[in-house]
Amino acid sequence: MKPTTAAAKLGIYLPAAPEEFQSASITRAELDALRADPPAWLAELRRNGPFPRDVTAAKLGVSRSGLARGGVTEALTADQIGELIAEPPAWLKREREIHRDVVAAEARRKADADKH
Repeated sequence: MKPTTAAAKLGIYLPAAPEEFQSASITRAELDALRADPPAWLAELRRNGPFPRDVTAAKLGVSRSGLARGGVTEALTADQIGELIAEPPAWLKREREIHRDVVAAEARRKADADKH
């Protein structure tokens, strides 16, 4: 598989991975091996980032588009995310509320669909 796909499956930000990972095709067996016994660089990326947008959004409790509306265009590290969580700016508070409302509405729609 392409490095982009492998990085997404591993939940890492591809530009932060080592060059040999970025430029090589990864087999499913290699991906499974990385998951089972992550090398130091992978463990470090998973622990401290920088994180891809979907991981950053999940850690902050917002959508990816909420990140964009908040002006977050670069990958964030665990420390940067921690700072935002500790002292949430107005945009983060607003986007968390929006995200909670959207998730709740989707859950209600799914529950209504399951009844019928």
